[in-house]
Amino acid sequence: MEIIPTEIPDVRIIVPAKHVDRRGFFSETYSKRGLAEAGIELDFVQDNHSFSIEKGVVRGLHYQAPPFAQDKLLRVVRGAVFDVAVDLRRSSPTFGKHVSVILSVEKWNQILIPKGFAHGFATLEPSTELIYKVTSYYSSECDRGVYWRDPEMGVDWPVSPAAAIVSEKDSRLPRFSELRDLFD
Repeated sequence: MEIIPTEIPDVRIIVPAKHVDRRGFFSETYSKRGLAEAGIELDFVQDNHSFSIEKGVVRGLHYQAPPFAQDKLLRVVRGAVFDVAVDLRRSSPTFGKHVSVILSVEKWNQILIPKGFAHGFATLEPSTELIYKVTSYYSSECDRGVYWRDPEMGVDWPVSPAAAIVSEKDSRLPRFSELRDLFD
């Protein structure tokens, strides 16, 4: 397993080893022990599976407020996404900044996003699927988000507002400057 830092040190790219031969491949996509040996100790409690039919689907930017804040480990099992994590930790030197990465089956990469970040993605291919682990159960009372196209965050999304397929809920999320449930 390779762990690659990003511009925001707490967000990391993880590339599991992939053993390929003429039959196909084998990969250990998650190892609690392997992550612990790399100094990452998390207790995942729930797996989520997201399927998007079309290219240009935007989901997010979402987060869970405390006490149900979530660390996330995401990977694409079909297709590709432009994945974004925005730092919502007021005391962080990277507060308000973001990291973006393309996650794909081809790259076989994952992203580890800690508590205190909003997360979202745009599908780059039709029929894209993600599987992700989280460290807290979902709570509708703690479900929060920030509007994906807010220019204050400076995310250069690969889909225009006219072409984006966004849920009604996500299209009404507050702007970054309007967020109240930030992290300390």
